[in-house]
Amino acid sequence: MDSLSIVAVASIVTAGLCISIGSIGPALGEGKALTQALSAIAQQPDETNTITRTLFVGMAMVESTAIYCFVVAMILIFANPFWNYFLSKAGG
Repeated sequence: MDSLSIVAVASIVTAGLCISIGSIGPALGEGKALTQALSAIAQQPDETNTITRTLFVGMAMVESTAIYCFVVAMILIFANPFWNYFLSKAGG
C-alpha cells in the first residue's frame, strides 16, 4: 500500500469516526435535555414559555457540536490539506 492510499484510508476512517462520535453525543444530550424539559413543563405548566425558550437555546448549542463535526468530516474528505502534497509527490 503506497502513501497516497494510506492517507486516503486514514482520512476516510477519521471522517467516519468524527461524524459518528460527533453525532451520537449531541443526540444523547438533546434527548436528555428534552426529557428534563418535558418533566419540568409537566411539573410547572405556568413556566412553559421560559422552559421552552431555554430548551431551544440549549438544543441549538448542543446541535452546533454535531454541525462542527460534520464540517470537519467534510474537510477531511473533500479538502484535506495533505492531498495536494501527496498528489504532487505521486505525480512527480
